[in-house]
Amino acid sequence: ADLKESDIERAEFAFGIYADDGMLDGTQLGTVLRALNLNPSLESLEKLGATKKKGEKKFKLEEFLPLFSECKKEIKDQGCYEDFIECLKLYDKAENGKMLYGELHHALLSLGEKLTEPEVDVLFRDCMGEEDDEGQIDYIRKYYFV
Repeated sequence: ADLKESDIERAEFAFGIYADDGMLDGTQLGTVLRALNLNPSLESLEKLGATKKKGEKKFKLEEFLPLFSECKKEIKDQGCYEDFIECLKLYDKAENGKMLYGELHHALLSLGEKLTEPEVDVLFRDCMGEEDDEGQIDYIRKYYFV
C-alpha cells in the first residue's frame, strides 16, 4: 500500500472503532472509508468487497489498508465541496443561497446514488438549518470554530 505513516495511523484508528475483535465486517467498509474523508461510490465499494449482509465477509487490518490506499487513489476523479455547491446553485432560483427544502429532499432521494429516506432524515437533522416560512433552507452552512 502506498500510504504515508499518518494515513496508516488514521486508518488504524478508524478501523479500530468499527472493527470487532480485529475484524471489520464487510457492511462497515464504506462507513470506515467515509470516516477517513473518502467518498467511495456504491460501485467502488462493491469492487472493494463490501457486502450488504452482516457476516458475509470480514477484513483484517492488513486487508483493509490496501483497500484504503486504492480508494484514496480514486479521489482525484471525485468532485469537491465547491462542485457540490455549484450543483445546488441550480436550484437557487433567487440566487440568494437558499433553495426549497422539498427540492433538495427529492433530489437526494432520486438522483445519482440515491439516498434512503432515513439517510436523508439523518443528513437534514445533522447538517441543515431550519426551513423558513417559504419552505427555503440555506444550502451553504457556515461553521465557526472557536
